[in-house]
Amino acid sequence: MEVKVHNKQNLEIAIRAFRKKAQKEGIIREARLRKNYEKPSEKKARREEESLIKTIRMRKKEFTNFSF
Repeated sequence: MEVKVHNKQNLEIAIRAFRKKAQKEGIIREARLRKNYEKPSEKKARREEESLIKTIRMRKKEFTNFSF
């Protein structure tokens, strides 16, 4: 990942841009998950829960986009 900093650009703006890109690509989330060892059973349960949440969100989205 690369963040270009122009000559007069503030360093804080560059850091903010880096964080935004890292968040978008999922690097921060993955780093948090890898910080501690996750047992295979815990990993499976987490993935099932994420899948369920994703399914519920998609169904809600389909329902709100429904028109008569």
